[in-house]
Amino acid sequence: MTENPLGYEKISKLLKNFAVPSIVASLIGSIYNIVDQIFIGQGVGYLGNAATNVAYPFSTICLAIALLVGIGSASRVSLCLGRKEPKAAAKAAGNGIVLMGIFGIIYLLVGETFLSLLLKAFGATTDVFPYAKQYASITLIGMPFLIVTNGMSNLIRADGKPKYSMVCMVVGAIINTILDPIFIFVCDWGIAGAAWATVIGQIFSFILALRYLWRFQTIHFEKESFLFDIKESMKICSMGNSSSSNQIAVTVIQIIQYNSLTYYVALTKYGTDIHLASSGIVMKTNAIILAIVVGLSLGTQPIIGFKYVARHYHLLRAD
Repeated sequence: MTENPLGYEKISKLLKNFAVPSIVASLIGSIYNIVDQIFIGQGVGYLGNAATNVAYPFSTICLAIALLVGIGSASRVSLCLGRKEPKAAAKAAGNGIVLMGIFGIIYLLVGETFLSLLLKAFGATTDVFPYAKQYASITLIGMPFLIVTNGMSNLIRADGKPKYSMVCMVVGAIINTILDPIFIFVCDWGIAGAAWATVIGQIFSFILALRYLWRFQTIHFEKESFLFDIKESMKICSMGNSSSSNQIAVTVIQIIQYNSLTYYVALTKYGTDIHLASSGIVMKTNAIILAIVVGLSLGTQPIIGFKYVARHYHLLRAD
């Protein structure tokens, strides 16, 4: 079993090796969203942009679930490794992966069952609704894959391989960007093409993330590691609750904003749809700045957790 670099590398080097890949992955994800909007705007029109923005809360809720389990299990792994408890770390990681799968399937079923009701609650107008429903019904298929990929990325960072975690996220974004113009313009699939490009990219990222199960350096999995343990699961969720709650708050703000715009802009000469397209584009542009902060946070989390439990307090204060 290889020693985790979190245990012996300098803080300055750890920050460079962990935070930088996390920031790059977050930035590429944000930039991809903007490129995605450009293709949809050119191939489908502003109603297509509005539809993806109305459906965007599905993605932010998905991210909240991934943070709940991913950050929670990665934090548990870092704490256990810091205490020199590899079996406990394997149990935390195994239960985290099981929870990712369970939550992903439940989310898909709930989303597809109440799709129309949720889209209306998110602020979809009469003209935008058909596009949003077509787009969301397809992208929901990829949500279980996205939850596992994001969750596994946190575990991979906790295992001391932040660059591999970055690759998992970047590959999906690149594939998505390549397939978008092909499906939208060449195949003429419209909004459905953009949705399928997203799902296929997520599946490729999922495969890369899942492949790492056999490459963990500091954790040795056994069958018992994947047995569902309610106490361990509660500990995981409690540790990821803070990050997840922040993401849920962002989702609530998005929904309130879209509904407010739908109501008030309808009273103006601009109509009821263009605001959904423009406001979503602005929010995704602002996400570039947030991506730096989020990437830095995700990159430093395993370092702080490991060093704190290992009682290396002086290393957390200064290098």
